[in-house]
Amino acid sequence: MTMKNVDLPHLRSVVLAGHAGCGKTTLGEQLLVRAGAVSRLGRVDDGTSHLDFEPEEQKRRESLSLAVATFETDGTRITLVDTPGYLDFAAEVVSGFHAADGALLLMDASGGVEAGLEQAVALARSTNSAACFFINKCDRENANPTAALDALRAVFGTKVAPLQIAIGAAESFSGYVDLVHRKAWRWDGSKEVEIPIPAELEAEVATRRDQLLEAAAEADDDVLTKYLDGADVSDPELEACLRKGVKESILAPVLVGSAASGIGLRALLDAFIRYLPSPADEGPATARDRAGNEVRVDPDPDGPLLVRVFKTAADPFVGRLTYLRVLSGTLHAQAHAWNSTRNEDERIGQLLLLHGKDQEAIGELKAGEIGAVAKLAVTATGDTLSSREKPLVLPPLEFPTPTLMVAIEPVAKADLDKMGPALQRMLEEETTVRLERSETGEQVLVTMGEAHTAVIIERLKRKFGAAIATKTPRVPYKETIRGRTQVHGRYKKQTGGHGMFGDVWLELEPNPGGGVEFAERVVGGSVPKQFFPGVEKGIRETAAEGVVAGYPLSDFKATLYDGSFHNVDSNELSFKIAASMALKDGVHNAKPVLLEPIMNVEIRVPEAYMGEVNRDLNGRRGRVLGMDIQDGMQVINAHVPQAELFSYATELRSITGGRGTFTATVDTYEEVPAHLAEKVMEQHRKTAEPAGH
Repeated sequence: MTMKNVDLPHLRSVVLAGHAGCGKTTLGEQLLVRAGAVSRLGRVDDGTSHLDFEPEEQKRRESLSLAVATFETDGTRITLVDTPGYLDFAAEVVSGFHAADGALLLMDASGGVEAGLEQAVALARSTNSAACFFINKCDRENANPTAALDALRAVFGTKVAPLQIAIGAAESFSGYVDLVHRKAWRWDGSKEVEIPIPAELEAEVATRRDQLLEAAAEADDDVLTKYLDGADVSDPELEACLRKGVKESILAPVLVGSAASGIGLRALLDAFIRYLPSPADEGPATARDRAGNEVRVDPDPDGPLLVRVFKTAADPFVGRLTYLRVLSGTLHAQAHAWNSTRNEDERIGQLLLLHGKDQEAIGELKAGEIGAVAKLAVTATGDTLSSREKPLVLPPLEFPTPTLMVAIEPVAKADLDKMGPALQRMLEEETTVRLERSETGEQVLVTMGEAHTAVIIERLKRKFGAAIATKTPRVPYKETIRGRTQVHGRYKKQTGGHGMFGDVWLELEPNPGGGVEFAERVVGGSVPKQFFPGVEKGIRETAAEGVVAGYPLSDFKATLYDGSFHNVDSNELSFKIAASMALKDGVHNAKPVLLEPIMNVEIRVPEAYMGEVNRDLNGRRGRVLGMDIQDGMQVINAHVPQAELFSYATELRSITGGRGTFTATVDTYEEVPAHLAEKVMEQHRKTAEPAGH
């Protein structure tokens, strides 16, 4: 199907957001079929969905990345941006909110308000998006649309107001009452038929219409006065308040239905067109010019070019696919644009309108439109495209910080060469993944959670042929000493010609915070000066390898105070070996201890989970330093050993139902409790043993 050109008032873009499993993708599929954009209904459960088209999504039966679908209905072009509900893929939701003008927030009628929905509402508020709620799956077992509506109002406030109420629930759900026009609609199996409002619902209709009026009247002072005086507000007056109220985020109306059976979808499309803003309603975008001054840019197809890049997909066949939202001006296919974020020219090839996995070539994308372009050379997610004559930059997108760490290594030798390039390509599309090299020399992948890690590993294998294994990272322990000792090291080797001879006495003592320090106080030339560098080298190299557990030995001072030499056989190497032997012996008599990195952790959780989070921290050897309240969240500051934090992202999520987040930075090193240190040393002895035999 080919799209006609439409003007700004006839464009709508809507991000679908909510907790995993609330039916966003199924709703998108139904709307696409209803509008004739796709010929057959795709289903999430059998892997035929047009919006979940990546193999990993089909396997898991859930969305893992955002998908864009554009269709036309009643002369309006609607672009849906379907986002994953699973919290590991929150970055995709952030991108979705920055692409679309309005939001549809979905909730499962059989459950309460879950973390994915809370996150979506927070994003809608922070991006000031006009939003509607849709209580989906009203026909499911245990569905209770009335309880769901009350839960929404309890959590998000009375600005969340019912636009419809359900007729029946679960298996008896058959339609809805429109509270604005006071009409009832029943589903007859293929379409919606108007019926009289059921008598048993009249009281409920009056109560809920009053809740709607109370919220909508805020949009118009005259109507508010009428409402407060108890005068009757007409349907057209309420309708006008709703339009203004939704667009200005004064209220968010709640609709009901079932995406799977098609109930309520006609009214939902109607609400998109009636209440959600067009790009023309959204007003100007704020960007900065070359001098750093703020510039307001209107959504005008003839205005200066301003394009936001909100997602990048790396594909081994088409190369990069870059998802764009044009805020101003017109982007032409086979032309040039200026990447003002990177100050580079970018050649624009074929522009595409997206219908899920299907793509339609298009000659231009105008202000307000969303599309994609393949094979851009330098452009990445969050960049701004404009014109070289008038370069403008939009504020960067802010993505959540990844906190789950796993060490990665190639499965086989053949994967080693592929691993580097594959990881680089993966980082282009993953905005919430970091790749770090740890102090222990491992490559560490930092992701949003276990599912995120699993999907990345699967994609690296499928897209780029790199098989990668994951394991818990090693803790970068350090060794040090707490006691003083004097130790003798003697190395003597007799071979055919010259032998080897080195003989040293070292004094070892703690040197907190001083790293490795070498000194000498040799009297009477018992060790000649030319061998001092050899002694120092032996000490430093052995310290770097570690003595008791294979971790760097630090914060000690070694003083060379005596020894002897041989006129012929002594050389620098002999003294290096002698010093190394002395240090290895001496450390065992100088009260060796293991130090571990202690992280400064900031945890943000709703108050209800405080007790459990604190108990869990105690079990991780954590020390709570202080608590605070910010934006209605409890903020806990604590010191926790790094060894206890590698899986914390997963644990914290499960304790708090996905509502808790944390950040951690290395603060200091502290002594490892003896029983744990013994385990680490024992492990080292086991792995080091065969080499010594």
